Amino acid sequence: MSQMTSLDVTVAPEDVDRAMLYGFVGRLLQAPPSDEDLGTLREMGSGLADDKTEIGAALKKLSDVASSEDAEGARRAYHDLFIGIGRGELVPYGSFYLTGFLNEKPLAELRGTMAQLGIKRAEGVKEPEDHIAALMQMMEGLISGQLWQGGPLPLEAQKAFFTGHIGSWAPYFFKDLAQQETSAFYAALGELGRALIAVETEAFDMTP
Repeated sequence: MSQMTSLDVTVAPEDVDRAMLYGFVGRLLQAPPSDEDLGTLREMGSGLADDKTEIGAALKKLSDVASSEDAEGARRAYHDLFIGIGRGELVPYGSFYLTGFLNEKPLAELRGTMAQLGIKRAEGVKEPEDHIAALMQMMEGLISGQLWQGGPLPLEAQKAFFTGHIGSWAPYFFKDLAQQETSAFYAALGELGRALIAVETEAFDMTP
């Protein structure tokens, strides 16, 4: 969704994990998984049996659900949920969740923040930048240092981006995704997204 560059930067191990998780969720929301992606998800479960954290449990459930999913089924579910005929079951944009309409003030505010940080929308991308997948991938790049010229974005600036453009509406989106009955796979992804946002919100609440 957003344009990333590769930088030689040092990132703390815990931030590497955070960035990877944001990117993982973002990519599964950007496009349906391939058979290869589903195979990777299935294999992931074996290493999560003893992980009792909220995120670990959500990852394990997603892995388990992937065992009974195939790429064609995921593709149809993705279309029904996010594209549809005219509109999908869910509308994964910040402006819609915050105002009830697309391309409203939240999108303009996001574009202002992106301009300040030097983030450019990737060529060929038609979706507005406040798509949940794009925001997850922006957080990935800001944490890892691949999306900001100064390297990893300072924690207080990460908090400002998260609070201003994600935390105000993503919990509701992921709740809706977790509760829909069209796809067990995407319901499990919704639970993972809810867990990620909850953990990040708690951590940022402790950040001055």
